[in-house]
Amino acid sequence: MRVLGVDPGIANLGLAVVEGDARRARLVYAGVVATAAGEPAEVRVGRLFQGVRAAIGDHRPEAVAVEAQYFYRQNERAFQVGWGMGAVLAAASLAGLPVFAYGPMQIKKALVGAGRAEKAQVAYMLRALLGGPLPESNHATDAIAVALTHLAQPPQTRGDFRM
Repeated sequence: MRVLGVDPGIANLGLAVVEGDARRARLVYAGVVATAAGEPAEVRVGRLFQGVRAAIGDHRPEAVAVEAQYFYRQNERAFQVGWGMGAVLAAASLAGLPVFAYGPMQIKKALVGAGRAEKAQVAYMLRALLGGPLPESNHATDAIAVALTHLAQPPQTRGDFRM
């Protein structure tokens, strides 16, 4: 299976494509779509949409897995992350791809075995699973973690994206 993992955000949206299964996975692509704070919202969202759409077109995933954030202390931040999530959902919909959501604790549990694992533990497991170095961007690394989490889930327990 080939999965596009997404770490949604408005300033930096992490993308990663992995393929394989729960036992063996290969990193196909990792990158970040960046926008500038001073740009109009429609320009930023459009750039995110185009970046996700390009990743889908270039790498042909079978599914999209996103990191879902359920709680934010700042309403403005939640609103802006929602812009990024909207761009992802629109691009996936146009491509006819299902979208699955995983929370941070679920990702850590799938990769490390503990929902409260530290970022360093997750990074260690990602390097071990992929057999190599990780991208410098934390956003791309988080996207890899989301994609690998999806591969690790039995089909009947995958979390489809519902509001």
